[in-house]
Amino acid sequence: MKASDLKAKSAAELQNELLSLTKAQFGLRMQVATQQLTNTSEFRKVRRDIARVKTVLAEKGAQK
Repeated sequence: MKASDLKAKSAAELQNELLSLTKAQFGLRMQVATQQLTNTSEFRKVRRDIARVKTVLAEKGAQK
């Protein structure tokens, strides 16, 4: 996911994206806890995507 793709979305779409990413992060945390996660780099990717979405949301809020 790129920041340029996120900037094209509306605030409501970004909120939905953030919600789905936090659910995915929770699922990954549960997989880590039960030692079922094989691809540990996925956790890092989701965390960074969440940060990107939050950054773009903050930029959109500052513009108004």
